Amino acid sequence: MAIAIPAIYRSTVGKKAVMAVTGGVLVLFLITHMLGNLKIFLGAEEFNHYAHWLRTIGEPAVPHRTVLTLLEVVLAVSVVLHMWSAVSLGKRAAHARPVKYQSKKKSHAQGYAVRTMRYGGVIIAFYIVWHLLDLTFFVVNPKGGDATPYERMVADFDASRWYITVWYVVAVLLVGLHLNHGIWSAFQTLGLRGPRSHNALRGLAATVAVLVTLGFVAVPVSITFGWVS
Repeated sequence: MAIAIPAIYRSTVGKKAVMAVTGGVLVLFLITHMLGNLKIFLGAEEFNHYAHWLRTIGEPAVPHRTVLTLLEVVLAVSVVLHMWSAVSLGKRAAHARPVKYQSKKKSHAQGYAVRTMRYGGVIIAFYIVWHLLDLTFFVVNPKGGDATPYERMVADFDASRWYITVWYVVAVLLVGLHLNHGIWSAFQTLGLRGPRSHNALRGLAATVAVLVTLGFVAVPVSITFGWVS
């Protein structure tokens, strides 16, 4: 068994399974994170209470921030494994692709998907680093660590910092494209796609991507335009 497990992960099927499972973890995180962000529309007190709750989950049974830290570790591992499997599969596909016999239409479609996932993934990775420095470690946030979560969020997307909002929106749009293609690919990898389920699963992937994108974009845009202050 000790020899068989690494062999599974080295196979294309194993890499796709890792990518699908870690992708599922990241999708669940995005949805819950989006719902938490939307609490800002309920006011400062509600948003700050939610931010405080995240850091006190499990108390007093476990120390402060233990559960949140464990969740962050799971997310970090999921991101690394997701990127590792994506790069590995990309290299394997590049070596095995029969370029001569591909039709132009198929080649263009596949090329677009690959470029979207590859370069979009790189930009998303940079965004994650910036986001952590901004709202987790408070290094680049205008208010720093002494302000409330609500104050930090509002200061971050103030109209005077419109370029941050633009950067955020672009990153989120790429996340949406990544989600749409990724969820659909996961359905295929897990063997859920069939003639009857094709359209329904396509629609589900697109719907999740659109809702998550709109949910994340709503907060910074509302702050920049003064609808939340």
